[in-house]
Amino acid sequence: MKAILQRVLSASVTVDQEVVSSIGKGILVLAAVAPGDTEKEAESLAAKVLKLKLWDDDSGGRWKRSVQDINGEVLCVSQFTLLASTKKGSKPDFHGAMGGDDAKILYQHFYRKVQEGYKAERVKDGVFQAMMQVALVNDGPVTLEINAAPPIKPENSKDQKKTKQQVNPATAESSS
Repeated sequence: MKAILQRVLSASVTVDQEVVSSIGKGILVLAAVAPGDTEKEAESLAAKVLKLKLWDDDSGGRWKRSVQDINGEVLCVSQFTLLASTKKGSKPDFHGAMGGDDAKILYQHFYRKVQEGYKAERVKDGVFQAMMQVALVNDGPVTLEINAAPPIKPENSKDQKKTKQQVNPATAESSS
């Protein structure tokens, strides 16, 4: 999973000319689900959102307080376009984003974990797969990209085991 976090003074989501969510001081989270992502990545990303130190403390110490520490709010918005590839031509390729129903299930798991990790009433949501207008007043500005990538699995673990055995001194001594 990938997310863009923006420290905001306020943010809102409008769908069909109706404001569906709004927050005051806190974090706007634009989140995207990639193929191969699991609940583990969603939970890791949710924890990062809540723990990141984005505010100064009362004595002027920089980057000392999280959204929870300041009793801020969180607005989560699904945004598959974060995973677009623009390497070829001028048209974005969205194959790097997980498709519809599966992405919705995992995004909703992420959103629930943010709520469970904080105070549910301080966490708001956009509307999955809707055309949304997202408005914000960026604070700083502070904008960060965070990732919770699935572990990379070796293509052929048997070949890797053979390579390790060939390098292993115990194996090399026994074959001499």
